[in-house]
Amino acid sequence: MHLIVTRTFPPEVGGMQNLMYGLAKSLSENVMIKVFADQYPNQDNFDKELSFSIERVSGPKIFKKYRKANLVNTYLENNKKVKAIISDHWKSLENINTELKKICLIHSKEINHKKGSFINKRLVKILNNCHTVVANSNFTKNLAISVGVNENKIKVINPGVFPADKIDEKIHKNIKKKLEGRTPKLITIARFDKRKNHEKIIMALRNLKEIYPNIIYVCIGQGENIDNLKKLIAELRLQNHVIFPKNLTKDEKNSYLKCSDVFVMPSITYKKSVEGFGIVYIEAAQFGVPSIGGKDGGASDAIVHEQTGFICDGNSLDDIYQSISNILENNKYKVFGRKAEEVSKKFYWSEIIKKYLEIL
Repeated sequence: MHLIVTRTFPPEVGGMQNLMYGLAKSLSENVMIKVFADQYPNQDNFDKELSFSIERVSGPKIFKKYRKANLVNTYLENNKKVKAIISDHWKSLENINTELKKICLIHSKEINHKKGSFINKRLVKILNNCHTVVANSNFTKNLAISVGVNENKIKVINPGVFPADKIDEKIHKNIKKKLEGRTPKLITIARFDKRKNHEKIIMALRNLKEIYPNIIYVCIGQGENIDNLKKLIAELRLQNHVIFPKNLTKDEKNSYLKCSDVFVMPSITYKKSVEGFGIVYIEAAQFGVPSIGGKDGGASDAIVHEQTGFICDGNSLDDIYQSISNILENNKYKVFGRKAEEVSKKFYWSEIIKKYLEIL
């Protein structure tokens, strides 16, 4: 039996939540597991459908990690069949007292602290005490080594995806109708924050519309920076070329993705925040949509440069523009899209989970 200790888990929405759910579900199909996760509104209906045991931990955030650690420590005292603990974050292991095999996932920004700082010393101590540190990309592995994590403990395992669900045909027809006559179609599905680099995509759009007068850019997400983006769009007179669909169902979001020609998210490093991997590039690829990602972070693990998309310098407006222009030229995105869909299959959880089972 194995324990998963996590701060992020559905029904809360997000990339980390999807990763931990995918890991738990896929592991449970091979071995017995129990999950310790944070409490979340409307969790009961979600939890009763799970095929594995889950225990939720309530309380203020500042006390929650101690309560969870106490619950895990007590469980370990009373259950001698537990063989390993898998955690989503080094802080999830900080107060767990055991000599059992510990596996900790790392993603990038949570370890991106100055070497020698107090928090760096804490995380290095915990990670170097683990049996295996699972980095979500080669970028994250190199970052971990640079801050003091033992290279021999690190194994790169990219996040997985489940095969994409079939989209309701009626919904898909409706979305296709909304986008009718708009070509080419660019899309970004991401939180509206500086790291995702929506601003430079919009700035590149100003010149792209001179070549492609019917171009449309679909922005799906949420976040406070949306007001700044709308202000920029108005200044550049791009109101007819950018849309912000809201309150979408999963089928509607996937339909916009499937209808698109290129997924664009040339992420940058913003302060200490960086894109560790970018599972959304793989989600786009599942629908035959190639991607443009940034050289900062782990996008190069998800995008095969000049085959399933382009890796560009997200800090360079010219590089972003050229990458979009190149992939649109002569409908190159169609060839890239077919290759992206083919490559996406290696990220299926049925394949990824084998790497975790080897560690366990």
